[in-house]
Amino acid sequence: MRARLFVMLLTLNVGAYAKTALLEHVRLQWRPTSELSLGAQEMSQVPIQFDLFQDVRSNKEAIGENREDDQPKSVTTTDDVGAFVSTHMRELFDRGGLKTVDSNGAVTIRGEVRQFFVRETSTYKSEVAVHLTVVGSDGKTLWSGIASGAATRFGRSYKLENYYEVLSDALVNTASSMLRSPEFQKALSQR
Repeated sequence: MRARLFVMLLTLNVGAYAKTALLEHVRLQWRPTSELSLGAQEMSQVPIQFDLFQDVRSNKEAIGENREDDQPKSVTTTDDVGAFVSTHMRELFDRGGLKTVDSNGAVTIRGEVRQFFVRETSTYKSEVAVHLTVVGSDGKTLWSGIASGAATRFGRSYKLENYYEVLSDALVNTASSMLRSPEFQKALSQR
């Protein structure tokens, strides 16, 4: 009888611990579930260089928050969000058929991450916003503006995989919106 009671209490205790384990200081992971959408465009074939983006958000560790209960549960990272965004933005440009280079680009894309966050209530809703500047090899600004994207998904409550997927999808949508923009395309082509 005592052994059964001990096992039952241990099971309840482990279940309660698993339920309240916070998603703090997680590693960022690239897990997109959506595809890059290019639309009708004229692809630039000039070499494009990406500088490392800067994270200018006020709380650099915060990447998400679950608000299903009275007491919100945070999701944080100690990874460099600016580096994560610029790395995957460059990969998306490569996937979109543009030519990216490590140095000596005909144009350089600089960025400041202004938003990179998921709010979880009954769904996961993410928003990414990056202030981008396209600079010619002569240092002249060819284009400057905000690129943003959002994503929404259903999923089990407070699950790290869902945070990864919805943040990745918002970044895919951000790159898609940039690559569909005639003004942005013109800047990349240096026209």
